[in-house]
Amino acid sequence: MVLPPKVYTWLCGLFASLGSIIFGYDLGVIAGVLPAPDFIATMGPRYHDPNLQGLIASIFGLTTSFFGMFPVAYFADKFGRRITIQIGAAVYILGGALQTGATNIDFMYAGRFFAGFGVGIMSDLAPLYQAEIAHPSIRGRLTTLQQFMLGIGAFIASWVTYGTSAGLKGTQAEWRIPLGLQIIPALPLIAFILLLPESPRWLADKGRIDEARATLARLHAHGDINDPFVMSQMEDMKAELQRARDIGDSSWKELFVIPSNFRRLSLGYILQFSVQMTGVSAIQYYSTTMGFSSTRILLFQSINSIIALIGEACCVLWIDHTGRRRPLIIGNIASGLSFVVGSILMARWPGTVDKTWVFNFFFSACIGPLSWAYPAEIFSTRTRAKSTAITSSSSWLSNFFIAQVTPKAFGAIGWKIFLMSRPDLVFAICGHTNALFIWAFYPETTGRRLEEMDALFEQAPLFVPRTSYAKVIDHAAAERELRDGNFVPGDLTEKVEKGSDIEDNKGFQSQIEITEKN
Repeated sequence: MVLPPKVYTWLCGLFASLGSIIFGYDLGVIAGVLPAPDFIATMGPRYHDPNLQGLIASIFGLTTSFFGMFPVAYFADKFGRRITIQIGAAVYILGGALQTGATNIDFMYAGRFFAGFGVGIMSDLAPLYQAEIAHPSIRGRLTTLQQFMLGIGAFIASWVTYGTSAGLKGTQAEWRIPLGLQIIPALPLIAFILLLPESPRWLADKGRIDEARATLARLHAHGDINDPFVMSQMEDMKAELQRARDIGDSSWKELFVIPSNFRRLSLGYILQFSVQMTGVSAIQYYSTTMGFSSTRILLFQSINSIIALIGEACCVLWIDHTGRRRPLIIGNIASGLSFVVGSILMARWPGTVDKTWVFNFFFSACIGPLSWAYPAEIFSTRTRAKSTAITSSSSWLSNFFIAQVTPKAFGAIGWKIFLMSRPDLVFAICGHTNALFIWAFYPETTGRRLEEMDALFEQAPLFVPRTSYAKVIDHAAAERELRDGNFVPGDLTEKVEKGSDIEDNKGFQSQIEITEKN
């Protein structure tokens, strides 16, 4: 049976995001491993130092942010998206093996280092690859698979750690089994990723135009290279490549000296940093210190993982209709409020309630998925790998900060870390300031072609509310433009909210007709 093009493309993106299962599993499993009695004994006396204990969790993020940023961009541009994902999976397998067989805290650090390096590569490349192969009308649905698969990984981790904590308490198996299972998703990824089509935009950027056209046809038109949709995309990509050739070779410098590039880099960096400041990592890494028994909190986490999957599924289904701005704004406000209410309840009835469920739903449905999807789609092909490497490093840098300081903060003030009235605790405030910043400065990207992002960020005002750049346009507008040929390659097509898509005098097809007459 021949699959519809969108289904085939979606399945390609789904397989590419297997690395996100690993990402989510690692985030979920570490909370169950850290309090295991045999793990504590195996790590030795140094484990009782809060700084060294925090480093077990935080080195994972430190590795990806500082050591992974430049290699992932270089490999992705040099060797392609698929081979780079394969390299990440191989490095991760090494890290997972070292963690599983760790006999002391130094082995554990080494394992976390390599695992973080591998996950950083895979988590950065998956949404980038998904954005570059997607139909415009389902680009949001495809790029938010990153968080959905992350949720599946966290779901598996929470139930595995709950099961080993309840049934294998005090044994080595309580923590070695959960750590060993994390290797499994990397095996099919490293074995079969090269069977997927390469990014057509990377192929075109390397001058392999015929291969790019054939890949687009394979993804979007059952292999028909003469399909109007394929031909329009190729013309749009060629126009972007011509502009890139006029500029010269891609460099790190242009991300900072060209205003529209620096604007996008700043927005992506701030967005991914803001995600960690909602408090999600503090909950994931150290929820066993929030006043519950370790087995009970692992049960709560298991229920939480189901709620997260529901939220992430909602995001995948709705994101191309709701746009990018609105969910980010609503989700941040709701997450901030959940910390206020949760702090009050935990102070009044410590150890008896868990109100992170509300936070988790809104984070999973609105914030987490879009923190990966938005940066992956706002850059041009020539800068996308370098730019997303930098923006992703922001997430890991803030992740490191949260993971490192949270143990000491909990040890000092316990549940009060969630109180807004304490100067140390800013999660609730950050949720609201995040929402305000996104409302003010983030243009809407739904319904836009990837090749018009340069023009979008050159023309959109810095302050976007009450302008057309803040509105949700028809999510299928870009796809209609490409199918009908009603666009100027590489330029910003004028669109209005849920309505007419294009100016009549801006037609790619009409340009061809005029050229032929002349």
